[in-house]
Amino acid sequence: MTQHVENLTPETVGRYLASVETVGDLIDVERIDTVEEIGDGNLNLVFIVTDLDGRSLVVKQALPYVRLVGPEWPMTIERIRHEAESLRAYAALSPEHVPTVHHYDEGEHVIVMEDLSDHQVWRHAMNADEQHEGAAGDMGRFVARVAFGTSVFGMHHQEQKHAVARSINPELCEITEDLVFTEPYVDAGRNEVIPANEIDARELAEDAEMVAEMGALKWRFMTCAQALIHGDLHTGSVMVRAADGDQPRSTKAFDSEFAFYGPIGFDLGALWGNYLIAAARAFALGHDDRAAWTLGLLDETWRAFDTEFRSRWPERLDPRVYTDPMLERFLAELQVDAAGFAAAKMARRIVGLAKNADIETLPEDLREGAARGVLRSARRIARERHSDASGTHLAELTGQILVETRTT
Repeated sequence: MTQHVENLTPETVGRYLASVETVGDLIDVERIDTVEEIGDGNLNLVFIVTDLDGRSLVVKQALPYVRLVGPEWPMTIERIRHEAESLRAYAALSPEHVPTVHHYDEGEHVIVMEDLSDHQVWRHAMNADEQHEGAAGDMGRFVARVAFGTSVFGMHHQEQKHAVARSINPELCEITEDLVFTEPYVDAGRNEVIPANEIDARELAEDAEMVAEMGALKWRFMTCAQALIHGDLHTGSVMVRAADGDQPRSTKAFDSEFAFYGPIGFDLGALWGNYLIAAARAFALGHDDRAAWTLGLLDETWRAFDTEFRSRWPERLDPRVYTDPMLERFLAELQVDAAGFAAAKMARRIVGLAKNADIETLPEDLREGAARGVLRSARRIARERHSDASGTHLAELTGQILVETRTT
């Protein structure tokens, strides 16, 4: 594994940018005003660099370990290549839904990209009771465009096979395989819940049907190379900006270092699962109208995905056997996948490592019922997806459970 030549610091980022010719028109590297180091979550060094004219860029460098845990959990720095290449692939298909990559430095494992400081993380906005209308539909369209454009429907089959090979991302995929599909049921020492939810975690792990469903979904995640997926598309990896005067609203997916060729339903399911967790928070707080709006995001994302994918269908490269009846079957199977992956994501965020602030920031007495409701909903969704995987059904089912289990 290639290691860094030099880890960037607030003191050295400016000198680094001065060596990058492609950013000269974007920021005045001789007149840097501020360098702010921010955490992007669990893995990387991230800096916002602003010049005296107020122009800014983000500089992101991969660390050779998981930042959340520390050097005792080594992590490939190849992930920064996957992020840069995936963002460029997404930009070719849905440019308004991802930040612009201005520079990628393979040797120093650095990306220089558009600063989204005028946006906010969608999860933070939702937890602050903000309703960013249209964001869920934006993400549905984004997933559809990328799914069609990077699959054999939209790419020549030989080109697509080379893209599959280049996207292989074993170390990051292994994190998902372990944390999402395995460890909530076979604890590797990283699981944790509050004492009141220990019985719920135990019931989850002892649910043989749930474990079997997770096994089937893990196999699908590991073997089904349908399209270039984001791989970690939750409300914490989406930035939103409300319309303000001449400034239009905006929704952008970021942090795509988990990207690889996988099942399209995984990205849809990650969004669905996080919407349902956000609804659990709203119900716990007694914000039932807000919860009902949040539950409606499942259908909004699916409808936008379905409409966008169908609009691309006439452009498919091989209509000989990729027929309209095949499309109906394909979309139905994607919905079943999405429901299953939503269940997997929901359970993992309650029991496993790297939990959601939606639930974790609730007072402990309210957290108990919200967490219980999410886990029970996940178990029901995993079973019932085979008979009804629609967003409407999942929202109705989960809404009932969350009301029944909430604590006061």
